[in-house]
Amino acid sequence: MKYFSLNNKSHSSTFENAVVKGLAPDKGLYFPEEIAQLPASFFEVLPTLSKIEIAYSVIKNYVGEEIPKDELVRIIEHTLDFDFPVIPVEKNIQVLELFHGPTKAFKDVGARFMAGCLGYFIKKGNLGKITVLVATSGDTGGAVANGFLGVEGIDVVILYPKGKVSEIQEKQLTTLGQNIVALEVDGTFDDCQDMVKRAFLDTEIQNKRQLTSANSINVARWLPQMFYYFIAYQQLQLNNKKVVFSVPSGNFGNICAGMLAAKMGLPIHHFVASSNANNVVDRYLASEKYEPKPSVQTISNAMDVGNPSNFIRIQELFQQTFNELKEKLSSYSFTDLETEDTMRKVFKESNYVLDPHGAVGYLGLKKFLATNPDYSGVFLETAHPVKFLDTVENAIDHKLEIPDSIKALMNKEKKAFQIKNYKDLKAHLLS
Repeated sequence: MKYFSLNNKSHSSTFENAVVKGLAPDKGLYFPEEIAQLPASFFEVLPTLSKIEIAYSVIKNYVGEEIPKDELVRIIEHTLDFDFPVIPVEKNIQVLELFHGPTKAFKDVGARFMAGCLGYFIKKGNLGKITVLVATSGDTGGAVANGFLGVEGIDVVILYPKGKVSEIQEKQLTTLGQNIVALEVDGTFDDCQDMVKRAFLDTEIQNKRQLTSANSINVARWLPQMFYYFIAYQQLQLNNKKVVFSVPSGNFGNICAGMLAAKMGLPIHHFVASSNANNVVDRYLASEKYEPKPSVQTISNAMDVGNPSNFIRIQELFQQTFNELKEKLSSYSFTDLETEDTMRKVFKESNYVLDPHGAVGYLGLKKFLATNPDYSGVFLETAHPVKFLDTVENAIDHKLEIPDSIKALMNKEKKAFQIKNYKDLKAHLLS
């Protein structure tokens, strides 16, 4: 499989190069030259397959022969060594829980898969040392830190916005040490992301360090998110209805992977991009005008993104055809007050604890189903509620049980460098 740049389709890349470089030379996102169609025979046997067999069938054509089968299977086994349960919440609504991994967030899947691929390429070649430079609005940082911890030949530098991630999220990315460095930015996630993009364009830094990104702009972070849509579908109770997935959406890598899975043949009929006050896609689908705005802070902080990087990939999936995209994608946005009310209501009526992002996903699903009763709905719980402990406990008026892995973090010392601007980041990377 070859990949091209969404800024210049004449540029061609291998999977390895796309993973190692993160972005194309023109700073475009990489996109596969072909969408690998799965045969009807795969879906006939899907109910009998293990999650490892499913994932290998889904990803193998995007990797090609660049990673041997045995090694690719080993990477997948490590990536998916936890559960992805689908649980009924109320009539016609199920939840896909993606928080059973080591950092209690859906991003464990992409981070582990990318770490495995990059680690393999470093061992087999003469790449030298690589610096993974990543911005986080919350969960990406912890997942990347955990996934790359101790991987030989890789340094990790994580930028996160000061005061705009939860205490547990901050502990997950600032307490590991070893090859992980955290930079606390006096600004927003968009400021962090802009600094990262600028660093990739800076030849002085490029001459000093070999940079790659571990945000979902990297194909090895983005593509494996397809796995859990297939794993979820295997578990669904559809009652002869069409299925819609509602995805809490910030940078749009997760929902983009789901839509790619559907393009490959997975029978998901519709998607809902559920967002908070950062509603650029909601406004786009209403007006056909894509107008990014500075992000605003909300209680669902992992979605506080004013210019989602992956939406250009979704547009490419539909050949830049607005009407075809709108047939398969709806988008709704919700306030913090609506999010808190929903956490309270669902806990009271269904005894299910939502995190703020899952609550937004639930709200989007309910809104879609209200006018589409012929669908069965699934929303994604992308993070464990304890990662937003104060917000959730205040909303539902109930104390949560904290997992042992989270308890172990709380007494660890935070270690982060304070930076204010790009000049500070550049100085750090050149030091």
